[in-house]
Amino acid sequence: MLKEIWMGEFLHEAENTRKLLKAIPDSALNWKPGDNKWTTAELASHIVSIYNWYPPVLEQTEFKLDQHQYQREDITKASNILAKFEENLKLAQQTLERFDETKAKELWKMTHGGHELIPATPRLAIFRNMLCNHLYHHRGELIVYLRMTGNRVPGLYGPTADDAQ
Repeated sequence: MLKEIWMGEFLHEAENTRKLLKAIPDSALNWKPGDNKWTTAELASHIVSIYNWYPPVLEQTEFKLDQHQYQREDITKASNILAKFEENLKLAQQTLERFDETKAKELWKMTHGGHELIPATPRLAIFRNMLCNHLYHHRGELIVYLRMTGNRVPGLYGPTADDAQ
């Protein structure tokens, strides 16, 4: 039952992420709101990379961040970022489909160089906080980036002001 609930949200929100990534024009990729902030391309790439975290979260009890191998996409074109999203999405969906929900309460942690970044926490909470809420947070940032660069924002949970124009 839990897996079906997670899958429903996953598929719905993946479509919202796809809409948002499709709204990024190449002309906005290098924009950033400040010197120490990510560019639009870097932020979008980070959003896409979160889908690559499904295997270590759902299939391991420890995510060793310093040992995690991830092949980043070429962020010079929005189409490359979208293509990497589709690749990572497929991996995440396959991982979720084979997830044994009896392992939802198992403890999971994230480390880097032997130091705990996220202490042992039930996987259920990690799924919600790291895979879902973390993604939604960065999508919200990306919406601001699109607005600040004068671009239209797609409706994710209903129409936006752009739809009325």
